[in-house]
Amino acid sequence: MTAIKHALQRDIFTPNDERLLSIVNVCKAGKKKKNCFLCATVTTERPVQVKVVKVKKSDKGDCYKRQVAWALRDLAVVDAKDAIKENPEFDLHFEKIYKWVASSTAEKNAFISCIWKLNQRYLRKKIDFVNVSSQLLEELPKVTEESVPSGENQSVTGGDEESVDEYQELNAREEQDIEIMMEGCEYAISNAEAFAEKLSRELQVLDGANIQSIMASEKQVNILMKLLDEALKEVDQIELKLTSYEEMLQSVKEQMDQISESNHLIHLSNTNTVKLLSELEFLVNHMVLAKGHLNALMDAELASSRGIEACTSAADALLQCMNVALQPGHDMLSAVKSQQLFFVSLRENFARKLASHLNNVFVQQGHDQSSTLAQHSVELSLPNHHPFHRDLLRYAKLMEWLKSTDYGKYEGLTKNYMDYLSRLYEREIKDFFEVVKIKMTGTTKESKKFATLPRKESAVKQETESLHGSSGKLTGSTSSLNKLSVQSSGSRRSQSSSLLDMGNMSASDLDVADRTKFDKIFEQVLSELEPLCLAEQDFISKFFKLQQHQSMPGTMTEAEDLDGGTLTRQYNSGMPLPVSSEKDMIRQMMIKIFRCIEPELNNLIALGDKIDSFNSLYMLVKMSHHVWTAQNVDPASFLSTTLGNVLVTVKRNFDKCISNQIRQMEEVKISKKSKVGILSFVTEFEEFAGLAESIFKNAERRGDLDKAYTKLIRGVFVNVEKVANESQKTPRDVVMMENFHHIFATLSRLKISCLEAEKKEAKQKYTDHLQSYVIYSLGQPLEKLNHFFEGVEARVAQGIREEEVSYQLAFNKQELRKVIKEYPGKEVKKGLDNLYKKVDKHLCEEENLLQVVWHSMQDEFIRQYKHFEGLIARCYPGSGVTMEFTIQDILDYCSSIAQSH
Repeated sequence: MTAIKHALQRDIFTPNDERLLSIVNVCKAGKKKKNCFLCATVTTERPVQVKVVKVKKSDKGDCYKRQVAWALRDLAVVDAKDAIKENPEFDLHFEKIYKWVASSTAEKNAFISCIWKLNQRYLRKKIDFVNVSSQLLEELPKVTEESVPSGENQSVTGGDEESVDEYQELNAREEQDIEIMMEGCEYAISNAEAFAEKLSRELQVLDGANIQSIMASEKQVNILMKLLDEALKEVDQIELKLTSYEEMLQSVKEQMDQISESNHLIHLSNTNTVKLLSELEFLVNHMVLAKGHLNALMDAELASSRGIEACTSAADALLQCMNVALQPGHDMLSAVKSQQLFFVSLRENFARKLASHLNNVFVQQGHDQSSTLAQHSVELSLPNHHPFHRDLLRYAKLMEWLKSTDYGKYEGLTKNYMDYLSRLYEREIKDFFEVVKIKMTGTTKESKKFATLPRKESAVKQETESLHGSSGKLTGSTSSLNKLSVQSSGSRRSQSSSLLDMGNMSASDLDVADRTKFDKIFEQVLSELEPLCLAEQDFISKFFKLQQHQSMPGTMTEAEDLDGGTLTRQYNSGMPLPVSSEKDMIRQMMIKIFRCIEPELNNLIALGDKIDSFNSLYMLVKMSHHVWTAQNVDPASFLSTTLGNVLVTVKRNFDKCISNQIRQMEEVKISKKSKVGILSFVTEFEEFAGLAESIFKNAERRGDLDKAYTKLIRGVFVNVEKVANESQKTPRDVVMMENFHHIFATLSRLKISCLEAEKKEAKQKYTDHLQSYVIYSLGQPLEKLNHFFEGVEARVAQGIREEEVSYQLAFNKQELRKVIKEYPGKEVKKGLDNLYKKVDKHLCEEENLLQVVWHSMQDEFIRQYKHFEGLIARCYPGSGVTMEFTIQDILDYCSSIAQSH
C-alpha cells in the first residue's frame, strides 16, 4: 500500500500541489467491478482545501487516473454501518449517497479517522459520523493557523504529523534549511553520527542560553507583576464607580419605562378615538338621508316634472343608503337597526304611492286616448300614442328603482299596464279594421253580402265555413297544413292569399282600379300596424327597463313552418308564457297587448280573397315584404312573429287553392257537339301568370310563386292531353297543337325563368302534333295514289329490285297510269279545297293557326309529290309516266284556295 501511496503522490497529487494524507482501497457495494482508491488530500497553498478524490487504475498499463473529486465541505454524513462489529462497508453522503466496501476494516477505520481529524481542524461545519467507534473519534487540541510555524503551515499539526500520517514529505523551505545546515558541516553525509552529535551539542548550548536568559529576566518579571497588581487595584475602583452609575441609570430607566407606557396608552386612546370618529362619519354620511330627499319621498309629488325629478333623486339616495356595505358589527348597533327599519318603511310607503299614481295614469290615459277614437274612425289611420309614451317615460327611472327594490309592485304595474292598454288597443284596432272594411267594400253590410257572389256551390260552402266564428281564422285540414309545412320547410318566407276559383271569377270581369285600391289599402294597413307595434315595443323596453337582445339570423324558420292556427290559439288563450329572460317578457307583454292584431289580419285577408281572388297576389307581395323587413330588424320580435304566423296561415290556404284549381282542371268537361278550341284553364293560366308577373315585378322573394307556377303548368299539361284524348268533335292533334301553341306563346311573352323547361316542352309538343295532323290529313286527297305507292314500297322492302317492280301484275305500268289518271290537276285542286275547308272547321279562330297549318300541308304535299316522282323514276325507268300536275301547279292551287277563303 505504501508503494501505491508513493506512486499516487508522485503521479497525480504532486503536479496539482496536493498532499495525500490517507488512502483506502474500495469497490462499490453490490456490484462486481474493478477496485478503486478513495484518497483524502489537502492543498499545499493557502487557503487549505480538503478533498476526497476517487482514483482508478487505468485499463491499459499501470498508471493511475483521477476520476472524481469531492470537496470535504460537501460531505454531510459518514456512515460506518456498525460501531461494534468489524464491517468493511461504509457510506459517504455527498449530493447523493455513495456506498463503498473497503478491502479491509483497518483501511476503512484509518480513512474515517483521517476524515474526522481533517473535519476537526479545517472545517467549520461539523460532519455527522454515524455508527463510528468512539476510539476513532479522538479529540485533537485546537491549534490555530497562527500558532503553526511558518515553515510547517502545510501540515495537519505542527508537531503531531505522525498522528495523522506515518509519512510526510518535506516541503521546499524545510529542504532548503537542511541543505544550508549540511553545507556548513563537511562530514554531514560521510559521518552521520558525528553530525548528529554536533547538532546535539549545539542544541544543549542553545538550551543553556535560553535558561540563562530566563534567569536574567526575573527582575523584569517582578516589575511586571507589580505593575499588574496596581492595574488590578485601578480596575476595582473603576468597577465601583461603574456600579454606582448603573444604579443611577436603573432609576432613570424605570422612570423612562413609566413614561413610555403612558405614551403608549395615550397613543392607543387617540387611535381608538380616530377610528370611532371614522366609523361614526361613515354611518352618518351613508345612512342619513338628506331632509330634502326625505320630504320628497314622504310628499311623493309625482304630477309635475320637478316633483318627478326630486322623487327620482330621493329614491336613488334612499337605495344607496339601504345598500351601503356595512362593516362587521355595524348591524348590531341599535341606531343602525332603527335607521334600517325606517328606510324599509319609507321605501314601502313611497313604492305604494308610486304604484297607485302610475295606475291612475294608465287609467286616465286610456280614457283620454278613447276620446280621440272618433276622429280616427273616419280616417284610415291609427291613433298616435307618442304623447302618452312621452309622459310615461318621465317615470322610467322610478320604474327601474321599483324593479330593483319591490319587484312585486313592479310586476303588478306591468300586469295593470297590459290590461288597460290591451283593451284600449283592441278598441282602436277593431275600429280601424272596420274603417278598412268599409273602404274596401263600400259599406259594412255590403261586405257581408260578398259571401253570395256567383261561385260554384262547393267553393261558396268552403269559404262560408272558413269565415264562420268570431276569431276570423282561416281554417283548413290538418293534413293539408302538414303538407304545407313539409313543402315550405326549405324556404324563408311564406306566401299570403290564395287563388280561389279562377275559372269562375275571371279577372277581365273585375275593375283594375278596385284591385289598385285594395293594394293601397292593404299596404296602408300594414304601414299603420308596423310603426304602432315597434313604438309600443320600444316604449315597453325603455319604461319597464327590459333589455332587447338581437337573435341570431334564421331563428324564425321553425315559426314560419309551423301551423299558424296553433300559434294563434296559444297567443289568444291568455296563458302565461314561461319567462326565461327579459326579452321573453317583452314578447309576452306585446302578445297580451296586441292580441287582436292577428285575428283581425286573418279576417281582412279572408275578406280580400272573397272580394277578388287575385287580391291574394297583392297581399302575398305586401305581407312578404313587411315580414322580410321585420325579420331584418329583429327576427324574434312580436311583429316579426305575428306577421310570420299570418304568412304561414295564408300560405296554407294558397297551397290548398292551387290544389283546388288543379282539381277543377281535372273536372273540366267538353261539349261533344262543338269544337274544343283553346281550353278555359289555359286562358286562365295566361291571365293569372300575366297578373302575377306584374305584381311580383319588384318583389324580394318569389319562391312560392315559382312553386305554384310549376304545379299549375303541370296540371295544365296533363289536363290538355286528357281533354284531347276525350275530344270527339275536334281531332286530338288539333286540340294539342292549338293549346300548346297558346301556352308556348304565353311563356315566351312573359319570360318566366322557372318555366323555361316547360316552354321548350310546349313548343316541342306543338311542333310534334302539328306535323302529325298534317301527315294524317294529307293521306285523304290522293288516297289511291298513296295506297299504290305504299304497295310498291312494300314490294321493295320484301326484296324485289326497284326496276323489277313494274313486272308485278298489280304494280305494272298500266296500273300506274290508271291510278295517275284518276288524279288530274282539277281533281287535285278539288281535293285540296275540301281539305282546306275541313282544316278550317277543325281549327279555332282565337289561335289563328289556319295559315300556318295550310303552309305546312303545302310543304308536306310537295314532299310527297317529290317522293312519288322519285319512286316512278326508280321503279319505272324509261316508261315516260309522269304525274298530270306539277309542283308549280300545287303552289298555284294552294295559293288560290287560301285567297278564295
